[in-house]
Amino acid sequence: MLVVALTGGIATGKSVVAKVLEELGCYIQHADKIARKLMEPGKPTWKKIVAHFGSRILNEDKTINRSRLGEIIFADKKERTYLNSLIHPLVLEKKKEAVNLLEKQGRYKIFVSEAALTIEAGFVDFFDKVIVVFCKKETQIKRLMERDKISRKEALKKIKSQMGPEKKLKYADYAIDSSGSVQSTVEQTERVYRSLMLDCEIKCAERASAKKKSSAPKLD
Repeated sequence: MLVVALTGGIATGKSVVAKVLEELGCYIQHADKIARKLMEPGKPTWKKIVAHFGSRILNEDKTINRSRLGEIIFADKKERTYLNSLIHPLVLEKKKEAVNLLEKQGRYKIFVSEAALTIEAGFVDFFDKVIVVFCKKETQIKRLMERDKISRKEALKKIKSQMGPEKKLKYADYAIDSSGSVQSTVEQTERVYRSLMLDCEIKCAERASAKKKSSAPKLD
C-alpha cells in the first residue's frame, strides 16, 4: 500500500482533493477528526489541554470550544507550539495504527492522510509521497473569510501562522493548484491519482523483489 500525505495551507482546497481521491478508491484519514477524538471530554489529552489553557476554552458541556482555542493559538506562537507538540505525536501514532491495519486487510492500494501541518510537524519521512495543495493568496484569504466568517485581518493572522506555499512545495512530489475552478482541481487530482497508482505498483514490485532475494537460498 502506498502511504501518501495530502497537505497545504488553511482554506487551499485540501477537502476537495481528498473527496476526489476517496471517490477514486483511496482510503482517506483526516487528521482533524483524529484530533477531535483525542480532545473529547475526560480523555488524557483533554485533561492536559484544559490544565494548560484553563476552563475559558470549554463549552457548557465540557467540550473544547475550538474557535476559542483557535483564537489563543493563532495569536500566540508559544501556545500554538505547546498544543502541536501535544497533539501531533498522538495523531502520528493513529496514522501508523491505521496503515498497519489496512495493509493487513489488503483492501486499499493508497492510504491518504489529509493534514494541514504534516510538513511543519516533521512527518514527511513517514510518507512515500507528498501532495501539496495551494492557491493564490487572495483566493485563500477570500475562502477563509467566507468559510470562517472572519475579517481579512483575522484571516491573514491564521494564514501567516502556517508555513507558506513556497516552502511547502519544496517537499511536494505532486502539486495541485486550486486557484481556478473546482473542475480544474478535480482534473489535476485525477492526474495525480493515476501517478499514485503507478507509484503503488512500483513500490509493490520493489517489495516483492526484496522479499524474493531475502528468501532465496544462499550458496556455500
